Amino acid sequence: MAAEIRSIYLNRMSTPILKGFAREAAIKKYQFDVQVKNVSRLCHAKPIVTVNGRFPGPTIYAREGDSVLINVTNHAQYNMSIHWHGLKQFRNGWADGPAYITQCPIQTGSSYVYAFNITGQRGTLWWHAHILWLRATVYGAIVILPSKGTPFPFPQPSREEIIVLGEWWHADVEEVVKQGNNLGLPPNMSDAHTINGKPGPLFPCSEKHTFVMEVEGGKTYLLRIINAALNDELFFAVANHTLTVVEIDAVYTKPFTTQAILIAPGQTTNVLISANQKSDRYFMAVRPFIDVPIAIDNKTATAILQYNGIPNTVLPKLPTLPSPNNSAFALSYNKKLKSLNTPNFPANVPLKVDRNLFFTIGLGMNSCPMCVNGTRLTASLNNISFVMPEIGLLQAHYFNTKGVFRTDFPDKPPTVFNYTGAPLTANLGTLKGTRLSKIAFNSTVELVLQDTNLLTVESHPFHLHGYNFFVVGTGIGNFDPAKDPSKYNLVDPPERNTVGVPTGGWTAIRFTANNPGVWFFHCHLELHTGWGLKTAFVVEDGPGPNQTVLPPPKDIPQC
Repeated sequence: MAAEIRSIYLNRMSTPILKGFAREAAIKKYQFDVQVKNVSRLCHAKPIVTVNGRFPGPTIYAREGDSVLINVTNHAQYNMSIHWHGLKQFRNGWADGPAYITQCPIQTGSSYVYAFNITGQRGTLWWHAHILWLRATVYGAIVILPSKGTPFPFPQPSREEIIVLGEWWHADVEEVVKQGNNLGLPPNMSDAHTINGKPGPLFPCSEKHTFVMEVEGGKTYLLRIINAALNDELFFAVANHTLTVVEIDAVYTKPFTTQAILIAPGQTTNVLISANQKSDRYFMAVRPFIDVPIAIDNKTATAILQYNGIPNTVLPKLPTLPSPNNSAFALSYNKKLKSLNTPNFPANVPLKVDRNLFFTIGLGMNSCPMCVNGTRLTASLNNISFVMPEIGLLQAHYFNTKGVFRTDFPDKPPTVFNYTGAPLTANLGTLKGTRLSKIAFNSTVELVLQDTNLLTVESHPFHLHGYNFFVVGTGIGNFDPAKDPSKYNLVDPPERNTVGVPTGGWTAIRFTANNPGVWFFHCHLELHTGWGLKTAFVVEDGPGPNQTVLPPPKDIPQC
């Protein structure tokens, strides 16, 4: 279907495409012009890469069952690729977007049509650049409405609002990263967090750079919240108002109320909020969660929830956010997340496991004579720092191109040790390689992600492309294969595409490998991804006619 839709689209390239969208036979068409625009925040102006000159970029609206065509034309000086985060892209990795994983990037002056179907998914997802650190400014929301006639499994809200959380640097982000890499150190942290691209009035020169949401007393609203920050897990709250969580990563949850949410980079959370307080102005606020002594941008970004008729001169009330190191809140919040698991929205958790994987997450240091300390900080899974290839891995897999990658990524770490014991600061070198894990089609996989105290423990949000997975267990300390599986939730665990591995702890996920192709798996902290905290799964073709990778589109970019 996607290939047929693509050919229809390419035949119609002479007709104008809306910068928004046009509905035609359940085909949504968008034009994304990647272009540089001067933007001012915090008294500083700078050129940034945008889509259609907007920051954040345009929202993709579609309905479950629709086909989507997005023609991305690159007018910027950087190579570009865009990832549609959380869309499963069944058999269609060509539309997934990570540069050098499923495609070569779109070069300056070139275009590429991302053509995909939305099947069996509804809710809030998002899109972002998936090359260099360009997602600092190249990102936006994806809103998938339920198929016509299908209601939400919660009270219908009066209105919806998209809330995208981000980060802002005064300097050119790519230059900041380059400087850090040359020194072998982390780049400078961001200068502000943002809500819908705006830092809010607690920052200088930000009166007009404040997002305001007007509400009417007595009505209920749906907030579609996205964490597009590069490196920070974030707390979000609204002063004096309770939030009801109803969805995570475009999967409905059992509703529960909370004063604040915790959302990691890459994750989405839908909440209901009732305008049931005294008519006034209330701050929405966002601030990082960090429970290890690492330097981060800890400043608070704000937006305003404003009841109708209240003048702008009224000073908004600030919410009480959890303290930045409140790991007890983080653990208890994540424990409340459960799949809805109803006949209409079942949680099909794999109960039998065909393949057990155990990946350790570690920081490290490799020799770098040119770097400031003679070493370069690095990161690894099972002590392997991933090396990006020079052509797309999916092309290499599909055309059986030799010498691009190996499929010998180990199922377990090379050495067993006390993973979360005292910090280990010696022998921190890592192996390097483009090594992938091969998975048999339709096999069920359990993957345990184990944080380690190599240099320091830290929380890591991991994202799997091409799949959702069930988070069946999590804990602090070392995973115990003899005892911990007995505590798994195999009935209604949360289903998502990005999961946080707790600081000094572990997380167990399960999925059925029924989507053939090459699927990226990486930490969604951009810092760690750049340091090598990533790999990919090669899911083999199945025996059936609809169980193989689709042929590549004719306009796939070349390296």
